[in-house]
Amino acid sequence: MHGEDNQPDQHNLSEPDKTDSPAAEESDVEESNKESLEQESLEEETETPEPVSGYDDVSALFERLAATEPGSVAHAVARDALINRCIPLADHIARKFSGRGEPFDDLSQVARVGLVHAVDRFDLSRGSNFLSFAVPTIMGEVRRYFRDNTWAMRVPRRVKETHLRIGAAVDQLSQRLGRSPTAKEIAAELDVDPDEVTQAVIAGNAYQPTSIDAASIGRDSDASLLDTLGEEEAQFDRVEEYIAVRPLLAGLPERERRILTMRFFESMTQTQIASQLGISQMHVSRILAKTLARLRELSERD
Repeated sequence: MHGEDNQPDQHNLSEPDKTDSPAAEESDVEESNKESLEQESLEEETETPEPVSGYDDVSALFERLAATEPGSVAHAVARDALINRCIPLADHIARKFSGRGEPFDDLSQVARVGLVHAVDRFDLSRGSNFLSFAVPTIMGEVRRYFRDNTWAMRVPRRVKETHLRIGAAVDQLSQRLGRSPTAKEIAAELDVDPDEVTQAVIAGNAYQPTSIDAASIGRDSDASLLDTLGEEEAQFDRVEEYIAVRPLLAGLPERERRILTMRFFESMTQTQIASQLGISQMHVSRILAKTLARLRELSERD
């Protein structure tokens, strides 16, 4: 059946990181302006897709598909032929969104998923052109991917890059050391300051915020990235040294601040926190999600 693809709006990201260095501040401003222009460009390209030609045979393929019995082998063969014929269209659209920080292979897969949705939802009996339906459907799928896989608050590029490197560093160090590495060991591996590692882990929770305890990339276990960190020596007073979160933490209730400390600075799992505080793990999870959402809200106000 023919359906409409609702395209969600892009997040309005805010910059929580401030620096005392004029040069660094100017760099962050330029970076912010660049990212804003990229967001505007993304929206413009999504709203005004360019015409696509060279798919005149698609209508005949749809007629062949419509002539088969749904669920039959013939139907599956005709459907696969139609999808394969239009894969270049999906890849073409994926290329339009490349260069925005996401791997092209990922964008291509997302675009192809959008293509499959378009094929399955297109109603030939309506008499409309398939491409006029498929292009916005595919672009809408890619746009949703950017919505769900971008940062919920403005984070400096250097912190994003550190965050992306941490996962691989943790895996390499774990194999080399035979145990989970500490933040200092990760920092040494990446040749960055330990504070930058901790800040990147905190900022990482602004990325796909609904998956606070997502499994660490490249690991077979269910451990989250934060669970893989070894014993952390830093105490809570170090939090105030992080300019990005210092003014925000002061406004948190004592229990929320304590749970945040236990989770991110004492390397405790949600189960361990729940046991120590005498509450359920689900309650801890809800408090963490609520606290992080509150921090994002406060940062956007500033």
